[in-house]
Amino acid sequence: MSSPIFLTAAEAAATLGVSLPTLYAYVSRGMLGSSPDAQGRHRLYDAAEVRRLARRKADGKRAGKVAQKVLDWGVPVLESSITLVANGRLLYRGHDAMALARSASLEDVAALLWECSVRRIADAPAVPLAPAQWSAWLKLWSDSTPLDRALVLLPAAAAQIPRVWALGRDAQLDTACAVMRLLAAAMLPSAPSNEPLHRQLAATWQVRNRQQSALLRAALVACADHELNASTFTVRCITSTGTHLFGAVAGGLAALAGPRHGGETVRIAALLDEAARAPDLDRYLANRLARHEQGAQGPVLSGFGHPLYPDGDPRARLLLEMLADCAPARSPLNDVLRFARAVRDTTGAEPTVDFALVAIERGLGLPAGAAFTLFAVGRVVGWIAHAMEQTRDGRLIRPRARYIGEYEVGESG
Repeated sequence: MSSPIFLTAAEAAATLGVSLPTLYAYVSRGMLGSSPDAQGRHRLYDAAEVRRLARRKADGKRAGKVAQKVLDWGVPVLESSITLVANGRLLYRGHDAMALARSASLEDVAALLWECSVRRIADAPAVPLAPAQWSAWLKLWSDSTPLDRALVLLPAAAAQIPRVWALGRDAQLDTACAVMRLLAAAMLPSAPSNEPLHRQLAATWQVRNRQQSALLRAALVACADHELNASTFTVRCITSTGTHLFGAVAGGLAALAGPRHGGETVRIAALLDEAARAPDLDRYLANRLARHEQGAQGPVLSGFGHPLYPDGDPRARLLLEMLADCAPARSPLNDVLRFARAVRDTTGAEPTVDFALVAIERGLGLPAGAAFTLFAVGRVVGWIAHAMEQTRDGRLIRPRARYIGEYEVGESG
């Protein structure tokens, strides 16, 4: 670990764009720390802490001007050391997520995001739930969708786990592993297992080809986290109220299911089905785009164009590349890729990770809804990391609303 860099008072004040008296006021108010130099004559300031304060000041100034955009791809609203999306790249704690997706398992990424060892996750105790009880629940909800099963069974399981409210580090990691494995087990459905999750998915979906199994692994890693998207922000808000991890993840899962988030995979599947029935793909796209121009909201087409990746979603690029290398010869993949090329040629929009997940579902012949399952099983790892970070922060997330409605004026004016 590199040693911290320190600034003099003059350097710190210059970085913050304030006078020396204002710098000293920041220290007295607890907004900034300082420490004596070797001779004890002057105070030094941690450069990283000064830069963080400078960023907060800059964001605060911008927020006053664009308050209405803060929660709509706007200025940052929380500090986090988990994930960075910048310059067309996705980084997990400073590591390129696409490089990780080429070789790491979801459990490897969980260890990185949760700041523990891979062995700690592998050796976590089995889910503390009677197998007979879990089997009975699965049978009772066998006709439900994977999402509905998970939304019902996670809270049910929480009620049976004795240490669900424990906040110690070991108990927290045990609960995290239980949540991750129970979510996958509910969605598949299967018995909870400590086996790597991509192998569990491959076994349930009868994916026996090694390259195809590696693709499932890569998809889980690519979906593990994506900064403060709607579901992750939901998890952090719920966690900030002090509830347990099962409750926070259930809330995140409900948010993920929305058709403008992870549930967009359902709309993409419908879009592909509709396009496949059209006698002329170019005319079909022209008609869809014309309808959008007449006032439709949201992206031009589901699964294309990501505001954070103007040059294309790197997650989709990697997953589609891996899929092209391992899809069966007689799969529908060629039709899916032909559609993507037609959209690119017509609109310039590139596929998103949601489109890539649907392409995997179709290209490998996985069950309907497998795309959403991949998204949810991968994303729970990031949700847990954000919940842990929010717990350490300890503050309640409670933004204010800017009132724009009418109000009565009293007689006195």
